[in-house]
Parts: sequence; structure tokens; C-alpha cells
Amino acid sequence: MDKQSLQEQNESFNGTMAVSGENRDLGFSPAFRDEETGQIELAKLADGRLAPMHRIACLPTNWATSFDEDGDVASVKRSITAGFVRGGKFFTREEACAVCASDHPNSTHPNSK
Repeated sequence: MDKQSLQEQNESFNGTMAVSGENRDLGFSPAFRDEETGQIELAKLADGRLAPMHRIACLPTNWATSFDEDGDVASVKRSITAGFVRGGKFFTREEACAVCASDHPNSTHPNSK
């Protein structure tokens, strides 16, 4: 996953309540999970504050497969999944979409487009 593929995910899930700007008010925080280890990391800004959106630049360096010219993480290994944390639990985008859809029936699942 890199910045481009993360943007493509956001575009794909736009309108489904499975992007940060659509589910933040429901208590979801952008996060990532390493499917190999189960390690979860909340998305952060360079200064350590929680990020309002998914960002790979500040993910753990042991997840990185490349770095940009500033030394920030530019891409991560394939086992990393973008999702959300709410109430201490990790949700994939699909799971967040399903939870939000049950609370907000006007949202759509990407497979129904």
C-alpha cells in the first residue's frame, strides 16, 4: 500500500461511510492493522497527534517497504490493512461500512454500486 492506493481506496469507498470524513462523528478513528501480527496503529501526524485521515507516512518503520526523500514511510508491506478503530476494536473498511449502514440506511456498500 502506498499513498496512491490509499487514495484509490478512499475514492472507492466514498459515500459508504467507510472513509474518515464520513464516519468520524460516529466514533471511528482511522487506523491500520498488520494482518500477519494483529498489530494495530492509529493514523498519526508527524508530531504524534492523531490524524483526521489515513496517513502512511508515520506508520512504524518495520511496516515500511520504502521511504520518501524526507525519510517518511512511502509504502508499506502487503499485510497492512487500512480501517478504523472504534471502542477499542479494529474494523476493516467493509466492516465499518456495514456497521454504519445498519445505523444509517442511506449509506451504500461498495459492492452494491
